[in-house]
Amino acid sequence: MTSRTRSAEGRYTRPKLALALAEICAAAGLDSRGARLVRFVNNGVFLLREHPVIVRIVLAPSFSYRAVNVVEAGRLLAEHEVPAVRLLPGVPQPVRTGGHLATLWQAVPEAGPAPDGADLGRLLRQVHDLPLPSTLPEWRPMPDVRRRLADAEDLDAADRAFLEQRCDDVEGRLEALDFPLPPSVVHGDAHLGNLISGPDGPLLCDLDSLCVGQPEWDLTPMAVGMLRLGAPAERYHRLSEVYGFDVTAWSGFQVLRDLRELKITVSVLPILRSNPGVRDQLRSRLRSMREGDTAARWEPYK
Repeated sequence: MTSRTRSAEGRYTRPKLALALAEICAAAGLDSRGARLVRFVNNGVFLLREHPVIVRIVLAPSFSYRAVNVVEAGRLLAEHEVPAVRLLPGVPQPVRTGGHLATLWQAVPEAGPAPDGADLGRLLRQVHDLPLPSTLPEWRPMPDVRRRLADAEDLDAADRAFLEQRCDDVEGRLEALDFPLPPSVVHGDAHLGNLISGPDGPLLCDLDSLCVGQPEWDLTPMAVGMLRLGAPAERYHRLSEVYGFDVTAWSGFQVLRDLRELKITVSVLPILRSNPGVRDQLRSRLRSMREGDTAARWEPYK
């Protein structure tokens, strides 16, 4: 196999991801046989068959720092008894082996009704009421967006130029915002897909983006889900009702909406060759952004 062919395949194909999982599990004393790939977008996420464990493998090298941050986030929420997924005990984390980086979590058996916007509103209140820690980074969303762009495996030059210009525009408007709510600990990617219905009630998961920032940002994903991804409006309305703040009624919401849409669009850029199934949806999103079509319906990346 030539180096050109290896490059064309991308850093992580599904077979490569399975090999990485085997190395990580061996280092942690776990059995990777029969593991199920749960998600292949921002991280490679596996549910082990032989152990009640979730393995989350970092896919983009420039996001390696987030594995350290998520360990701190998991420890912080456990310390304050916030309902959330817990790190796997007894294993030094994050796990580094063979050029791979991962975090390991206790799998939660799903039970009870699916979480709704009210559940998310209550959990966000708990997170936002935490004392501000020194162990978490500050909310700086644009560098993460630009890292995704820099890590793009295969991106048309015109699309790259458009996204770079979009980053500049959103960043400038973001810096000019006057936020009405005080800074707090924020989840950073708060939507129903990052809640698990556990035996004792809903739990927060996907803690990679936990930081100190603006709580308005935590209310934005559900609003964008309603406006752009076709999620039922009732979900967002229940969130804002229970939380006590409607971010869509704030004059700065459009900036946060544009930031969220940019962020969820570029999330797949580092795996365009590794997971080519996302390309059609990426093209659709870029087309609607170029045309200024805020009503165009997007579909989740798969």
